[in-house]
Amino acid sequence: MKKIILWFMSCLFFMAPLSYADSQFKLLVLAIPNKYHYEYIPVARESLEKLSKLHSFEFTWTNKPEVFEGDLSQYAAVVFLNTPGEELNETQRKKFEDYMRAGGNAVIVHRAMITAAGAWPWYEQLVGRTFKTHPILQTAVVNTADKKFPATFGIPERWIWSDEWYEFTNPYNIKINAILNVDENSYDPTKIWPGQVATGMGKNHPVSWYHLYERGRVFTSALGHNVEMYKDPQYLNHLWGGIYWAATGKGIQP
Repeated sequence: MKKIILWFMSCLFFMAPLSYADSQFKLLVLAIPNKYHYEYIPVARESLEKLSKLHSFEFTWTNKPEVFEGDLSQYAAVVFLNTPGEELNETQRKKFEDYMRAGGNAVIVHRAMITAAGAWPWYEQLVGRTFKTHPILQTAVVNTADKKFPATFGIPERWIWSDEWYEFTNPYNIKINAILNVDENSYDPTKIWPGQVATGMGKNHPVSWYHLYERGRVFTSALGHNVEMYKDPQYLNHLWGGIYWAATGKGIQP
């Protein structure tokens, strides 16, 4: 009987690490509730848990920026989910800068793209564009600009989507690789609240892109305003494709 118990325990010992070893990589996801973005949090977390089980990766989910004071090197990528970098204090910002300069990677989603102009120029350059304004949420046509990038593999070449169509400027002359563009002919880029002005960006209006920054990879998507979006299979395919590339550097087709 004792031999059987020892055999069973030895099996558990050798089997337990397999689940950990199967993990491809680990993410850090920062999701801090704010005035306009808080309902998405439990839904997005549940969807990410399902993706992690399906695609075998780990993640640390937090609303505490203090985690940036710890060891960031364990994470293949840091995801700012509707949470801008301005939430970090000076010490935490320095730690994140060091992480990127050491080859870390970043994923920037929707509200995380919005920071006060000039407050943290390094982060603005990480994002690749500076937020200007956005009109009222509307349905529009999104066109695929790069069919070879994994964030476009799970969505149509022309995609009907409803979101806040952020307008951007490029004060630092950052070169980006556009993934998705919104067709301004498919919505009214001037439809905004009284007292505010939105003009649109014309034919060149990217809403998702990637680029290299410091020694790391950066994937951004301006899509993701409403809570229901984090249940949508096509949106999740888009998001997962960008995370996969940022974390691994793989997936871009020749």
